[in-house]
Amino acid sequence: MLWKAQTMKCVMLLHRDSCGEPGPGEAVVLSELDHSGGGRTKKKRGKPGRLLAPSKKARKQKCPVGVLMGRKASGAVEQNGEGNPVTLFEVVKQGKSAMQSVVDDWIESYKLDRDLALLDLINFFIQCSGCKGAVRIEMFRNMQNAEIIHKMTEEFDEDSGDYPLTISGPVWKKFRYNFCEFIAVLVRQCQYSIIYDEYMMDTVISLLTGLSDSQVRAFRHTSTLAAMKLMTAVVSVALNLSIHQDNAQRQYEVERNKIIGKRANEKLELLLQKRKELQENQDEIENMMNSIFKGIFVHRYRDAIAEIRAICIEEIGVWMKMYSDAFLNDSYLKYVGWTLHDRQGEVRLKCLRALQSLYTNQELFPKLELFTNRFKDRIVSMTLDKEFDVAVEAIRLVTLILHDSKDALSNEDCENVYHLVYSAHRPMAVAAGEFLHSKLFSRHDPQVEEALAKRRGRCSPNGSLIRMLVLFFLESELHEHAAYLVDSLWECSQELLKDWECMTELLLEEPTQGEEILSDRQESALIEVIVCTIRQAAEAHPPVGRGAGKRVLTAKERKTQIDDKNKLTEHFIMALPMLLSKYQAESEKVANLLQIPQFFDLEVYSAGRMEKHLDGLLKQIRFVVEKHTEADVLEACSKTYSILCSEEFTIMNRVGIARSQLIDEMTDRFSHAVEDLLQEGDDADDDDIYNVLSNLKRLTAFHNAHDLTRWDLFRNCYRLLRAGIEQGSMPEQIAVQALQCSHYSILWQLVKITEGSPSKDDLAALRRVIKSFLFVCQQCLSNVNTLVKEQAFMLLCDLLMVYSHQLTAGSREALHPLVFNPDATLQNELLSFVLDHVFIEQDDENQSMEGDEEDEANKIEALHKRRNLLAAFSKLIIYDIVDMPAAADIFKHYMKYCNDYGDIIKETLSKTRQMDKILCAKTLILSLQQLFNELVPEQGPCLDHTSSPVTGIKELARRFALTFGLDQIKTREAVATLHKDGIEFAFKYQNPKGPDYPPLNLAFLEVLCEFSSKLLRQDKKTVHSYLEKFLSEQMAQRREDVWLPLISYRNSLLTGGDDDRLSITSGGSSKTGSLRSKKGRPLVHKKRTEEESVESLWVMRGDQLPLTQLTSTVLPPPQFTSTVLPATKLTSTVLREKPQHALDHVPGHNQHDTQMQMSWLGQHKPEELNRKEHTAVNYMKSRSGAVRHTVRGMMEDDAEPIFEDVMMSSHGQLEDMNEEFEDTIVIDLVCSALVFVNYSAKTLIF
Repeated sequence: MLWKAQTMKCVMLLHRDSCGEPGPGEAVVLSELDHSGGGRTKKKRGKPGRLLAPSKKARKQKCPVGVLMGRKASGAVEQNGEGNPVTLFEVVKQGKSAMQSVVDDWIESYKLDRDLALLDLINFFIQCSGCKGAVRIEMFRNMQNAEIIHKMTEEFDEDSGDYPLTISGPVWKKFRYNFCEFIAVLVRQCQYSIIYDEYMMDTVISLLTGLSDSQVRAFRHTSTLAAMKLMTAVVSVALNLSIHQDNAQRQYEVERNKIIGKRANEKLELLLQKRKELQENQDEIENMMNSIFKGIFVHRYRDAIAEIRAICIEEIGVWMKMYSDAFLNDSYLKYVGWTLHDRQGEVRLKCLRALQSLYTNQELFPKLELFTNRFKDRIVSMTLDKEFDVAVEAIRLVTLILHDSKDALSNEDCENVYHLVYSAHRPMAVAAGEFLHSKLFSRHDPQVEEALAKRRGRCSPNGSLIRMLVLFFLESELHEHAAYLVDSLWECSQELLKDWECMTELLLEEPTQGEEILSDRQESALIEVIVCTIRQAAEAHPPVGRGAGKRVLTAKERKTQIDDKNKLTEHFIMALPMLLSKYQAESEKVANLLQIPQFFDLEVYSAGRMEKHLDGLLKQIRFVVEKHTEADVLEACSKTYSILCSEEFTIMNRVGIARSQLIDEMTDRFSHAVEDLLQEGDDADDDDIYNVLSNLKRLTAFHNAHDLTRWDLFRNCYRLLRAGIEQGSMPEQIAVQALQCSHYSILWQLVKITEGSPSKDDLAALRRVIKSFLFVCQQCLSNVNTLVKEQAFMLLCDLLMVYSHQLTAGSREALHPLVFNPDATLQNELLSFVLDHVFIEQDDENQSMEGDEEDEANKIEALHKRRNLLAAFSKLIIYDIVDMPAAADIFKHYMKYCNDYGDIIKETLSKTRQMDKILCAKTLILSLQQLFNELVPEQGPCLDHTSSPVTGIKELARRFALTFGLDQIKTREAVATLHKDGIEFAFKYQNPKGPDYPPLNLAFLEVLCEFSSKLLRQDKKTVHSYLEKFLSEQMAQRREDVWLPLISYRNSLLTGGDDDRLSITSGGSSKTGSLRSKKGRPLVHKKRTEEESVESLWVMRGDQLPLTQLTSTVLPPPQFTSTVLPATKLTSTVLREKPQHALDHVPGHNQHDTQMQMSWLGQHKPEELNRKEHTAVNYMKSRSGAVRHTVRGMMEDDAEPIFEDVMMSSHGQLEDMNEEFEDTIVIDLVCSALVFVNYSAKTLIF
């Protein structure tokens, strides 16, 4: 090793000196020493304010600095020719050598010359802080500690905020570990002699104390970590000394208690001397610990930097666990208790983990009793911490407290943790499940419970625990998610949750003596728990809503899953028919029980010769189908048949025969019931209606999962629908079920056609069926029953999606005859339905404030249904099935119904912009025009600018403007088109009073002002020129109030042109804006003359270039984007942009400028605008009485974020502080002279 070789060099030099031969380089070293102070000596100091200088002891020979550590006496770093590490910092950073060897080499050098060795150690800490400077020998001897640190601060690299402890990457992560290990090994190797020389430790502690008080974060962070690890190592030494002291004391007592004749006086003197020496060492170690604790920890545990506070708390936890006799008392525990209220989750997390290490040892609990009583409420409240990691550790700590003392937690404390088993965050729920298991479901005396179960005739002793689980589930009134409860307990209570035999016994057998009968609610809850445990065992992954999805199972987990699946299959193959037989009349229980077969290993039926149990299961399912008409029960039966009919299992034929027999019977009954109902007509009684409806519900449920086209259910369903339309007296439920069953039939016919090679006759027949059904659904939109209309609307939207132009994609051109495109009439009817049934007024204010839960649930269900209706229609717009201008009636409701449908409308807007930016912009301006037209009949052409409806339109326009984003190059043509349509609309109708009066729609220009900021500087002038063509000389000179919209709009186009340089970003840099550079002003890539030539070309009226060529010209992007920061901010982060393509096209700029002319300039005269036909004229509706309401106050997406408290629920966080500790409560923030503040630009999205 290099250090070993260098040490051997020093030894050889000493040998040469003893022989009278001068060593090489000796003259150089002596000259360096003489220049730096020569023979002057200083008194040794142990105060923190000054590094200890060399002592007055004479030394025979000093090892040269350059030879010892590869460093010149001046402090500059040298490297050998091979590039090997030659400094202590480099050796520790690379970590190629064992720390023990590194420390041993340093100790050897310390024994040769402790001044130079300590100088190397000092520079090691300086370099570990990221400082480029080095402490020289003359600085070490002549300068105060504060002066040296100030000098190092001046040599610190201020351009970078990174330093070794904060730099990411595996190299620096390893360095941090090596750094901590080096300090620990150093103290361990020096624990028997060097640390007691009153020189090395005093010098290091003095240096670290000074650095820890520095204003430079790197110095403070690195020195605090070093000091805390140094303290940990010293505590270990103190613990060893304490053990040796106890041993020496016992030996001394044993020897002294001997009789005088057998007592060895020399041994007594040696033991007495040893005890005295150990006591002196103990006192010295305690002085070191007090210096570090009071000089560094007490100040840094409340540092402004969270990482520093976390280091302190983590290490004090180590001290208390390692040396509990000295540190596990209220004098030290109070710091951990206070820091439980820290603002940063990282620090709170360290506190909890430190406490966990203490509560894990039950022998330490008596010493923690006072702390537990004082800070228990705070720890329990932290189970609701906003930081999930903190909450999880808090729950685990509460569980440890429960293990140590059953009486430490009150019932209220436990209830605060119980409900967390239903949390969507799985680690938190699992931790709460462990707490719940420890409190309620752990066996106190397993042997006694097993004996009691045998006396009662039970196979398992878990009966009482399962009953308690059911009671807990039922008492959780706010939570009804059994799957979440099972998942929370799965890791700690698998033995209980997989005891399906015991659960089945509780359901099937009569209670024994001493057992209570399960109530109906308890039986339902137990069945639900059984199904959830079966699902968890068979699928081996958390329920929906917990976790990021299915993960790959390990081999052990896969084996466990297979074993569990075989176990549950073998048990429930026999038990399930009995359970269905007992509960076949109860729909809720049957629906849950019928979910069990989907988790079976169906090969067991044939492999285990259990066909008789399969026949029993099919028989019970048939009874259930015949007795029930509830949708969930019938769907469960249908799904069970579908699973049992899987082709890969040999039981398919047996199940298929049973299914066909059942459907034959239901079809026959349905056909006869339909004939009877249609013959009776208006005279049909309730029995006729019930027979049709019950059989139709069963067939519809089965048609959803099974292909029943060979039974031709569509014919009878269509007859029912036609009769209902013609007679107008068809019951609502029959019409809904007939529509749904017909829909399934059409989809199954499409499946059969796509799987084979259909003929033209087959396609023609299916097209006739689809056309007739679409016509029926369209007629049902005008039905008096709301359920029928909603069902017809949803089926229309679904079928138009399925049979749209996308049907022929993927080499399916043969299906083109099945494509249906809705005509204008159907589109208008669908849009009218949405407007009448989705955007309806809410009467929440008129409802009573009693807070009826059932009424609230109905409101939520109704809102969910309306959202589905809107989403179904929006999909037709997104997939270009309905014309995009129809979306104008949707977009205009954004502000009023943002809380209910805002996400759907925004997603629709985003997708339509991706389809066609220009048509989307036309749709946006059309929606604003519709709102404007609704106001004109009430307020006239002179709108009240302060009224709520006008303010609402302007706010909506502002929101629409935000959706165009920051990249004005991409949206240039769309924004220009929007302004064009807005100007034409404003001047479309002249005032009948004469030309001296403003046009009727002139006030719309005030709304259009919201989009002016999205125009490029050149486009603003172009749009202004286009606006001028509509103005006469008299209009341009008018200044009355009625002309204010025109004045405002003109000003928005004429002013702020230079602001574009602050808001435009090019192509790939459009996602984030850049901040102003503090090192220089941005370059200007365009001259003013070139800009004027470009702008002049825009207003030429001779060219008729298509508008689509507008985007072919790339404008020079600016160099920076302005980001407004509050005045209190100190600095800003510099982000540079180098748009290379901004300069590439400058030489040929004039050639491209000729393509930048808009076709709509000069084409339309004001008098021709009245004759212009717009594409979306069919969608303009003048809906009287639909004046916009006041814009609801709501949190906008581009508003400032709300800073919340770190707790979900706070409970007076600082009320438990004692008065004697008030002097250390105040957070001691360091000076902000060298604090670097970074800000990131926040993108405002709509």
